[in-house]
Amino acid sequence: MARPVWSGVITFGLVTVPVRMYAATEDHTTHFHQLQRGTNDRVRNKRVNERTGKSVGFDDIVKGYEIADGEYVTVEREELEEIAPGKSQVIDVSGFVEAEEVDPVYYVRSYYLSPGDEKYRKPYELLRAALESSAKTGIATFVMHSKEYLVALRAGENVLALHTLHWADEVRDPEEELSGLPGRQRSDSKELKTARQLIDSMSTAFHPEDYSDSYEARVRALVEAKAGGEELTPEEGPPEATNVVDLSEALNRSIERARSGKGGGGGRKTGSGRRKPATGDRTRPAKRRESGSKSGTGASKGRSRAGASKNTPPLRDLSKDELYRRAGDQGVKGRSKMTREQLLEALEAHTGSGSSGKAA
Repeated sequence: MARPVWSGVITFGLVTVPVRMYAATEDHTTHFHQLQRGTNDRVRNKRVNERTGKSVGFDDIVKGYEIADGEYVTVEREELEEIAPGKSQVIDVSGFVEAEEVDPVYYVRSYYLSPGDEKYRKPYELLRAALESSAKTGIATFVMHSKEYLVALRAGENVLALHTLHWADEVRDPEEELSGLPGRQRSDSKELKTARQLIDSMSTAFHPEDYSDSYEARVRALVEAKAGGEELTPEEGPPEATNVVDLSEALNRSIERARSGKGGGGGRKTGSGRRKPATGDRTRPAKRRESGSKSGTGASKGRSRAGASKNTPPLRDLSKDELYRRAGDQGVKGRSKMTREQLLEALEAHTGSGSSGKAA
């Protein structure tokens, strides 16, 4: 079970609801230690005096704010503690706004709130249901770990969610920060109408479980492969930018592809690449892992091989991404640098040689 990171009360008007707060997300990033190359020796960070190179104890360190080149105002930890906001146990709701009024750029981190005790379930659910039925979001402030936060309080399906927000002066104005922003597109332009058709043809329900972190899967696969004396093939480079002259044609072809069900969304769960034997001096012999082995990469199981099923679409109807995955399944070498036509030719040659359906 998760542990609460904060506990207190929500107040709105004269109503007070005791709650506990829990982190709504967790980090799945693969974390590495730093080692000296060629050894298993850990590299540690040490606090040293920049001028003398000598180590400095934690108690001898103060904070310094640079007001001029090389000139600092020093501040003691005790001085910061004296001006920090007092410990607060109140999420003070100052008002309720339409949910769409809060630009997503303001959201920082998400938390779940639970009733502070079983006897407070009724007022908790009352607040949640009221927010849900009114489609409103509560705006509040509260203090956690000696820091004040601006937050949005909204209703989930069965839970109250709290989102910390950036303060207004923390959000940049794109008009001031970015150069070369284009003017607004005419609403009656042919390209805009076609782009809308493409969006309509690609519209779908959002199911987060349909998407996965393919890069993180490849990092873990890389670690596992190297531990087993293998290497991963390099990932294919990014696609080239669409030529402005060919924009309308590209939009129309995209619509046809989406309607035929061949359009693959970025980030959707896919295989994470094929492995090849590693080169160089190793203490263990390199080996190729069988395609059906458990690799922890998130690769889809039972993917059809080229030509292995009567229901398999013709190769020429497949996108470059789909051809690349087929090439990986067939063990085609050098595929990461191939164009779509080169992938097509390689797969057709591979299928014609009688190797269709065999894992590399």
